Amino acid sequence: MIAAQELVERALALTTVDEAMVLVTDASEASLRWAGNSMTTNGVSTSRSWTVLSIVRENGAAKVCAVTSSAVDADAIADVVGASEAAARSAQPAEDAMDLLTGAGTDAGWSDAAASTGVGVFETLVPGLADGFDAADRLYGFAHHQMHSTWLGTSTGIRRRFTQPTGSIEINGKRGDASAWVGSATLDFTDVSVPDLLADLGRRLDWSARTVALPAGRYETVLPPSAVSDLMIPLMWAMEGRGAQEGHTALSRSGGTRVGERLTDIPLTLFSDPHAPRLAYSPFVATTASSDTLSVFDNGMDAARVDWVRDGVIHALAYPRAAAAEFGAPVAVPGENLLLSGGSAATLDDMVADTERGLLLTTLWYIREVDPATALLTGLTRDGVYLIEDGAVTAAVNNFRFNESPLDLLRRTTEVGATEQTLPREWKDWFTRTAMPPMRIPDFHMSSVSQAQ
Repeated sequence: MIAAQELVERALALTTVDEAMVLVTDASEASLRWAGNSMTTNGVSTSRSWTVLSIVRENGAAKVCAVTSSAVDADAIADVVGASEAAARSAQPAEDAMDLLTGAGTDAGWSDAAASTGVGVFETLVPGLADGFDAADRLYGFAHHQMHSTWLGTSTGIRRRFTQPTGSIEINGKRGDASAWVGSATLDFTDVSVPDLLADLGRRLDWSARTVALPAGRYETVLPPSAVSDLMIPLMWAMEGRGAQEGHTALSRSGGTRVGERLTDIPLTLFSDPHAPRLAYSPFVATTASSDTLSVFDNGMDAARVDWVRDGVIHALAYPRAAAAEFGAPVAVPGENLLLSGGSAATLDDMVADTERGLLLTTLWYIREVDPATALLTGLTRDGVYLIEDGAVTAAVNNFRFNESPLDLLRRTTEVGATEQTLPREWKDWFTRTAMPPMRIPDFHMSSVSQAQ
């Protein structure tokens, strides 16, 4: 297999159009799966995806097209370059056209081989899982580790490289008819304690010894960090400047956007930071397609911290360079992590202890957008809704469908606790790098009872 760096250089050398970009991502993945207290499968895989983007400039316009391949032989390079150039010549002018960024330097590690992983990364998990398999509860789960190495080269001199590690573990426990879920995000599993996860899982299953049926309605609800992350991620995805400027989203208002509007007096800051410890992501733009939030013309541009909400006030929306110039707004690159800070030092247990009567809503799933104009989401509870009475969890409760807007949740929250790294359950396949606090909502809307178990 041709080295990624050589692929980039050969493809750029073959280009005959005005400008070109080449993106190569080598992926190495390892997985471990168990069911019914027994290991079932494990495996390792490697793959490559690479894209040639060709740009044709004429009459003040720019036409661009991308062609992607998974071929690993050098013989495929000329065909992919030719296909990309032919498609670019016949494409429509790009609305996000800008001058390409230039570069004279090369990122450290450019010449290094792709990073790899293997089943050995799970070594620290095995003793704890073995102890769990010997216990009475039935355990099901999945551990996954990925190393993505990305190279970006452009005909204007940019040479950038980044390696992204991503790991997660999920454990579902069953006891009789009761079911509970726990999970953790990680870079390398050295910070994952399976005994701690199983202790949390066992506590949740203990709570299910008693069950209570409740009707739909609005309940004081305590959300742990994982559930908060599943609600805040769609909010960040909705915070794109063009849609807000054109009146299509919940961040729109007459004559402009909601930037500058106060959501809460709690000094909450919702932000993305490519350099956040243990949550870092690519510090530069590397995209194969343009959207309302990203532009291929920005490839190689530095990504910086963005405070989407700062001290309780909507602070920023995502704008690629072209949209920023059009609307007179600052450039902001969408984040690949999300953190919420500014709460108190209270833990989830502290907040439960301070609840006279309410619900503890541990995990969410099947979340979908209902109304972009209000950022309204709907979804279901799963594997653990619990009744809190006089500061203690006393029973499991039936599942619900909920209807809530994360914007409104930030407006209505009455207590926010200490931020910690967490794993979103619903979005974990696309977005794992989050740090969130527990949150208290005085009137969380359970719109109907769900029969899902």
